[in-house]
Amino acid sequence: MGYPASDANLHKVASLAQRLFKLQPADHGRSSVFERELNAGEDGVEFGADLIFQPPSRFLVDSLLDNDDLLEGPPSSRHDGWHDLDHGYSNSTYHHAVVDRRKLSLEWLSNACDRIVKECASQLSRDELAMAICRVLNSDKPGEEIAGDLLDLVGVSAFEAVQDLMLHRKELVDAIHQGLLMLKSDKTASNTQLRMPSYGTQVTVQTESERQIDKLRRKEEKRYKRGAENRVEDDLSATNFSSLLRASERRSPIEDLFGHGQGPNSLAVTALPQGTLRKHFKGYEEVIIPPTPTAPMKPGEKLIEIQELDGFAQAAFRGYKSLNRIQSQIFQTTYYTNENILVCAPTGAGKTNIAMIAILHEIGQHFRDGYLHKDEFKIVYVAPMKALAAEVTSAFSHRLSPLNMTVRELTGDMQLSKNELEETQMIVTTPEKWDVITRKSSDMSLSMLVKLLIIDEVHLLNDERGAVIEALVARTLRQVESTQTMIRIVGLSATLPSYLEVAQFLRVNPETGLFFFDSSYRPVPLAQQYIGISEHNFVARNALLNEICYNKVVDSLRQGHQAMVFVHSRKDTAKTAEKLVELSRMNEDLELFKNETHPQFSLIKKEVQKSRNKDLIGFFESGVGIHHAGMLRSDRGLTERLFSDGLIKVLVCTATLAWGVNLPAHTVVIKGTQLYDPKAGGWRDLGMLDVMQIFGRAGRPQFDKSGEGIIITSHDKLAYYLRLLTSQLPIESQFISSLKDNLNAEVALGTVTNVKEACLWLGYTYLSVRMKLNPLAYGIGWDEVMADPSLSSKQRALVTEAARALDKAKMIRFDEKSGNFSCTELGRIASHFYIQYSSVETYNEMLRPHMNDSEVIDMIANSSEFENIQVREEEQNELEMLARTSCPLEVKGGPSNKHGKISILIQLYISRGSIDSFSLVSDAAYISASLARIVRALFEICLRRGWCEMTSFMLEYCKAVDRQIWPHQHPLRQFDKDLSADILRKLEERGADLDRLQEMQEKDIGALIRYAPGGKLVKQYLGYFPWVQLSAAVSPITRTVLKVDLLITPDFVWKDRFHGAAQRWWILVEDSENDHIYHSELFMLTKRMSRGEPQKLSFTIPIFEPHPPQYFIRAVSDSWLQSEAFYTISFQNLQLPEARTSHTELLDLRPLPVTSLGNRTYESLYNFSHFNPIQTQTFHVLYHTDNNVLLGAPTGSGKTISAELAILHLFNTQPDMKVIYIAPLKAIVRERMNDWRKRLVSQLGKQMVEMTGDHTPDLMALMSADIIISTPEKWDGISRNWHSRSYVTKVGLMILDEIHLLGADRGPILEVIVSRMRYISSQTERSVRFIGLSTALANAGDLADWLGVGETGLFNFKPSVRPVPLEVHIQGYPGKYYCPRMNSMNKPAYAAICTHSPTKPVLIFVSSRRQTRLTALDLIQYAASDEHPRQFLSMPEEVLQMILSQVTDQNLRHTLQFGIGLHHAGLNDKDRSLIEELFANNKIQVLVCTSTLAWGVNLPAHLVIIKGTEYYDGKAKRYVDFPITDILQMMGRAGRPQYDQHGKAVILVHEPKKSFYKKFLYEPFPVESSLKEQLHDHINAEIVSGTICHKEDALHYLTWTYFFRRLVVNPAYYGLEDTAPEILSSYLSRLVQDTFEDLEDSGCIKMNDDGVEPLMLGSIASQYYLSYMTVSMFGSNIGPDTSLEVFLHILSGASEFDELPVRHNEENYNEALSKNVPYMVDNNRLDDPHVKANLLFQAHFSQLELPISDYVTDLKSVLDQSIRIIQAMIDICANSGWLSSTITCMHLLQMVMQGLWYDKDSSLWMLPCMSSDLVSSLGKKGISSVQQLLDLPKANIQTVLEGFPASRISQDLQHFPRVQVKLKVQKSDTDGGTFSLNIKLAKMNSNRKTSRAFAPRFPKIKDEAWWLVLGNPSNSELYAVKRVSFSDRLVTHMELPSTPTNIEIKLLAFLQKLSPANGLDFFATNSR
Repeated sequence: MGYPASDANLHKVASLAQRLFKLQPADHGRSSVFERELNAGEDGVEFGADLIFQPPSRFLVDSLLDNDDLLEGPPSSRHDGWHDLDHGYSNSTYHHAVVDRRKLSLEWLSNACDRIVKECASQLSRDELAMAICRVLNSDKPGEEIAGDLLDLVGVSAFEAVQDLMLHRKELVDAIHQGLLMLKSDKTASNTQLRMPSYGTQVTVQTESERQIDKLRRKEEKRYKRGAENRVEDDLSATNFSSLLRASERRSPIEDLFGHGQGPNSLAVTALPQGTLRKHFKGYEEVIIPPTPTAPMKPGEKLIEIQELDGFAQAAFRGYKSLNRIQSQIFQTTYYTNENILVCAPTGAGKTNIAMIAILHEIGQHFRDGYLHKDEFKIVYVAPMKALAAEVTSAFSHRLSPLNMTVRELTGDMQLSKNELEETQMIVTTPEKWDVITRKSSDMSLSMLVKLLIIDEVHLLNDERGAVIEALVARTLRQVESTQTMIRIVGLSATLPSYLEVAQFLRVNPETGLFFFDSSYRPVPLAQQYIGISEHNFVARNALLNEICYNKVVDSLRQGHQAMVFVHSRKDTAKTAEKLVELSRMNEDLELFKNETHPQFSLIKKEVQKSRNKDLIGFFESGVGIHHAGMLRSDRGLTERLFSDGLIKVLVCTATLAWGVNLPAHTVVIKGTQLYDPKAGGWRDLGMLDVMQIFGRAGRPQFDKSGEGIIITSHDKLAYYLRLLTSQLPIESQFISSLKDNLNAEVALGTVTNVKEACLWLGYTYLSVRMKLNPLAYGIGWDEVMADPSLSSKQRALVTEAARALDKAKMIRFDEKSGNFSCTELGRIASHFYIQYSSVETYNEMLRPHMNDSEVIDMIANSSEFENIQVREEEQNELEMLARTSCPLEVKGGPSNKHGKISILIQLYISRGSIDSFSLVSDAAYISASLARIVRALFEICLRRGWCEMTSFMLEYCKAVDRQIWPHQHPLRQFDKDLSADILRKLEERGADLDRLQEMQEKDIGALIRYAPGGKLVKQYLGYFPWVQLSAAVSPITRTVLKVDLLITPDFVWKDRFHGAAQRWWILVEDSENDHIYHSELFMLTKRMSRGEPQKLSFTIPIFEPHPPQYFIRAVSDSWLQSEAFYTISFQNLQLPEARTSHTELLDLRPLPVTSLGNRTYESLYNFSHFNPIQTQTFHVLYHTDNNVLLGAPTGSGKTISAELAILHLFNTQPDMKVIYIAPLKAIVRERMNDWRKRLVSQLGKQMVEMTGDHTPDLMALMSADIIISTPEKWDGISRNWHSRSYVTKVGLMILDEIHLLGADRGPILEVIVSRMRYISSQTERSVRFIGLSTALANAGDLADWLGVGETGLFNFKPSVRPVPLEVHIQGYPGKYYCPRMNSMNKPAYAAICTHSPTKPVLIFVSSRRQTRLTALDLIQYAASDEHPRQFLSMPEEVLQMILSQVTDQNLRHTLQFGIGLHHAGLNDKDRSLIEELFANNKIQVLVCTSTLAWGVNLPAHLVIIKGTEYYDGKAKRYVDFPITDILQMMGRAGRPQYDQHGKAVILVHEPKKSFYKKFLYEPFPVESSLKEQLHDHINAEIVSGTICHKEDALHYLTWTYFFRRLVVNPAYYGLEDTAPEILSSYLSRLVQDTFEDLEDSGCIKMNDDGVEPLMLGSIASQYYLSYMTVSMFGSNIGPDTSLEVFLHILSGASEFDELPVRHNEENYNEALSKNVPYMVDNNRLDDPHVKANLLFQAHFSQLELPISDYVTDLKSVLDQSIRIIQAMIDICANSGWLSSTITCMHLLQMVMQGLWYDKDSSLWMLPCMSSDLVSSLGKKGISSVQQLLDLPKANIQTVLEGFPASRISQDLQHFPRVQVKLKVQKSDTDGGTFSLNIKLAKMNSNRKTSRAFAPRFPKIKDEAWWLVLGNPSNSELYAVKRVSFSDRLVTHMELPSTPTNIEIKLLAFLQKLSPANGLDFFATNSR
């Protein structure tokens, strides 16, 4: 040991050693002291990291001894190996033992020296003497000289000792060399400290004796450390003996692997298999491991036959008879259960088929009703290498093709479009790519569909890429738990030692899902040879490497096998092949290689000669082939074929072959294990993954009994590879290194929002599994483990540290106090573009608003992605040359600097330069792989910071990198595949830019480039170059906000080859003075848009005082260099509106008691005692005067009650006058009706009617009503004919609720009716009182002026004067796409509920019905993962069940169980009112609703969450913003006056709009008029009603409008530059003139000199409330005998259906519908609302199942609208006198009512009890219409029906309307010449009381009505049409045409039922 030890101590130690020895398996004799394990050369290793407890070899214990004998005394013979160390030394007792090789070591030498020193009193100390002896023994002198030297050293007295030394000189020299080698490897190991965790550090120290050993060991370790610090030279001079002694004893790590059973870890690891041989040769050592014999079949083990599988599964196993052993063993679990599984099996054991079985199980679950539901699932296969992904893709797509499954590869090389992803069922991808996809919330929909995740090569966890797999699995497992969906994980891996932990990490049940197979399961047993070269000289080492490689190959060839040699670079393939051929010539073995005797040789030789690859041809002659990725595909394929056909015997290839191509060989040689890795910036060892894959290619399953794998490496790596391949290294987690990046990704995804969640997330990683088992490897001391066994505080520390770093880099915001994280733009960009944290730090430091090109390239070069790239001496010359030739920009730091080198390679990539030296090629490839995403990320960062110059600069570079073209080169280079380099070069030399080329003619361009045909070509490609034209209309909204309407007109020829499916354009609004971007959005231009009309975008931008001279709007292509368009917004002549907003102060008045009404009945209407402050302040004006009032106050301040005061005043003063209450939405009308019906109607005894699309009261009701509640449209329709409708003129009070909606879409109607009512009151001289109610307004003055409100009646309170104060939080969320953005808002919404309103009611507003459902489901999921799934529910179970039984909507029934309600227009009334009641009574806490609820139902809540401020506009085909008024209205629902001190609103918006909302939610928004856009219809209506007869009338009419008031105040908004009177009047007169001309063109009016008069079309438009465009379209398309199909097309083309929403992806539903309906539609326009309307009608007639519930509500609204449109069509036909068209059109109306085809369906279907069986059975009896049934005698009915209850049919028949018609022709009394037809109609069903029409398929209740049609069928002429309705009988008459009496005309009186009677027509002919 290097120091004397006392006897007692030694005995004690020996006894401990003995105990330890007992713990070891006794099958191997040799053991050695505390052997250091592999990799233990690290200085920084924690002590104990590398212990193998075994008996110290100083006390070699013979296995023959009985254990008890050991400590009793020394054994009888020294040959047994028990040295008694204190045995005195003397000549007589010194034994010449033939010392066992094991025993003779430096230890023996040390003991010998000890004796010599004691005996001979040498001047040297023991160690010095020993060292001197070592030097002598190690010298190259002959034996006698050495003996002489030794005698000189020790003296003659020790002669026997010298004899012993000489006798065993070889063994001692070996031991010395061994020691030197170990010291040397220690030194290299400590210099190149490997960044690997230390393995196997489970040292648990418990007993006293073990503590002693520990102490001994620590001392020794310290001393050893000191020794090792001295420099070790190759010679022995600098080495001290004790360290040499210890080193020699430590043996090499390789010896650990020989012969002992228990490995270094707690895992049961077998050492090298039995029969392993170890041979030493000069310069190298060889270890030969025999093949493991294949394990015999166990009893009861059988192979699964393929025919046992399901039928569909057999298709994927075509050509297989049965599965192999491994597959058969895992079959049961994989194929019949959903268990997660982990299979550890040797390479080549058929793991691919295991994946296939799992896939088939998944497919089986979606195989229903005889076909595969492909849209329900996705399978993801994660493969570690691109090459492997490609191989897997091709194999699986081939095998799964019979099942019609689509398999696609998704890697860095193979991108997939969104559609391709949707069509794909199985995605094969790499870990990084799948990580990128699942990081983005925009691809959530994809990851939600994943049902099976297969991870191949799970042992990658140990690799630096392992962290990615951990992140993926953790993300998947959290998704499984949070969404409660099933995602099965299947892990496939090589044989692992730590398979239990990996199984635990993958959540595999070890009993059922874990399968572990050792190498005995390899289909072809593998013999392995490990050769370690110990030669140090570089040249000699290389020569030896080649020689060994050659010998191994020749050995294999001699046995008649083929061999593959794997090398690690492309160049090396040829070099090695050359060397092999050269050596075979030298050794005359060339014949072994050649293969000229092969029958096909001469044939193939010709084929090989055709190749352009010289090496390939040359080597083929010698029977050698080469293969690498740099070869042409054809050459590679040829080589593979030659090798598999046996024409080439030796193939030299790179490792990619092992991954990509399945080519086995008997012998596989890995020549050298060092490969160049650009990522690590140098050489690294071949990884475990590659070695396994390569060895997996050894042995051809069909032909060989065994395979042979040979690895030639350096001696110091020998042990590493042995251990690796006998799988004795536990796999550790590499997660900590990338913790920051992964944490940021989870925060950006929104799955981790605070420290607690981050710790939970960490708990799903492999890191947390390993950390507990092996804490020391992760820097956790034992004391920490003792204190915190679950390591939760360590996890917390890791998370907090990472979060702090991210916060510092501005990637997240980390609030340490609350522990909350919030994501920033920067973090999100880093996550999406996979940018490392350290790079972001670099960019934060280096990125500035103004940088030049070389600075930018230098900054990119500084990215940490490239930090490992090294600069090498040998590359300098080439780099310098490249910098001169291919780098247009200055290279900072020059080629000798690392960043300079990277910058050269970046520029080289864009310049498409070529490189020679191999390391540069791989560096360049590595850089180019990351370049594009880094530049994109920098572009996004600049864009988010709003820097104009840098944004456009970085966008140019994004495109430059994508296209490999410099921004300064000619843009037509982007067509370089089509235009020759010559043409492009000339264009650049001549400086012909695009603008100049555009203006030139073909021939001029030809002349310019001196090549005439080129001119035409250039011109053609100019046409393909994407240009757009911009034009914009700018309208100021206030002094600080502009609204911009941008028109984008594409101006190029779309060619799919260049432009794909869509082109992306960035729309940027820049202020170049201040270098700021005020607005940016990405605009998608699709192929269809490029042909159609210009695309319109609307957005708002801020302006600041003092105004900059101009803003620029730029449209920049996202993918085409120099493709951009400008538009300048100049502020020179822009007139901004006046900045005047006057607010009424809220006075501090004492609240008025209700008694001040002075009327008991009125007082009893209110259940409160005092009016609120606003009502108090306005009370007098409203209740005691007749003044007009405009009351602007925030939502929820009791404006309705203020309006009631005015109503009560009218009842007091003019009880005979009517109140009309106009509300802009049906929902508000309904709410008003319900509220007032309870109070005003019942308590005051007044009459009230509702007028909406759903309710049309009859004339009597209107006449007698006191209160009319109406929507603007209905009142507009009625008041148009005010002359003839007396009740219109009897209006005394008009209340306009929500009048600020004037600016919205339906504002013009509101404007027209107010203007008309004021006009009527001025004509009739009866004053009408106007009360306007609105939110706080910015321009209340103009509104008041227009309403005729004086000073006293104007109240405009501030937004802040709410009865319940409101606290608003606005949060921005990025994300380009709408759905994912909505998705990312769900978690914050849940967090907001928990924070702001954990127990009080919450309203969540979303934009669509679909969103209500998705949001509710997500909230349930978050509540469940918080372990309070029912926290929102507050009613007992039995009540809940009772309520659920009443609910019809499925989704609602589901969400109600968790206390969340849904509310939207798609619910039926019963469900809707039930939900409102539950929410109002606090039975459910959360209500998710669409924006209409904000207006309709007064359901306030404590917290309102507005989730997203856009909705999908079906007409514009994109998402547009809600009007501000809607947002204010939604916010107004927050805060319940009775219960809350304050309300809260949380608004979640799209990040770019955040500042806009911040501004306008607190400032009142001005109301502008939108009448100008809809002027035509209103002018037409006034012309028809006679109000406008001349142009002057029209001008006068306009002055009554609000439009006129605003035109004067904000002229720029309406496109007027100045407000001088003459300019204003010419503007208005031009407006009127244009309107008149448009109306005349459309056939609605006729203009003559001084006036205008209405025409038939105009009158119909006004009467039926249709657009002038619609009737104009009718007029030009309807003819005398238009067919039903054409009528249907005309009907669906009506502009009333323009607004029919076509939502996202609905074109797919439309396409499906179009295949099932009889009439064709235009398949190119499936996203057109009119096509959808057509399909809905046809589906309605065919009674098809509609695809989704939205279509049901869409159908309702379409049918509802269609009635008045068809009636207008009938009127047009009748007015034109077309009989057949009129009747066809009437049939169409009946079809709409009945939902049947007139000509195809049987009229029997109109009977309620009809079923398809009955129809067919009646059909067989020849009865096909109701008429035939009616004609049957009662007695016969029963026999016809065959068992169907006749009572039901006869009951239905009794209810069926039967009308008797009597006709009589009378001569007119007045005018002698004419005749009239008297018609008597009588109903024959005596017992039928109701006149309700039976129309079960029509959404609304209708009464029966009839048409009388008088016409002449012979010439298809129509004389008269009359519409009648009656209850019992009716007498009417129709005028007959005056025709000469001598012609007999068959007249046809045609009675047709308007609604139900489809096909029941009564004909009565009367000839006269």
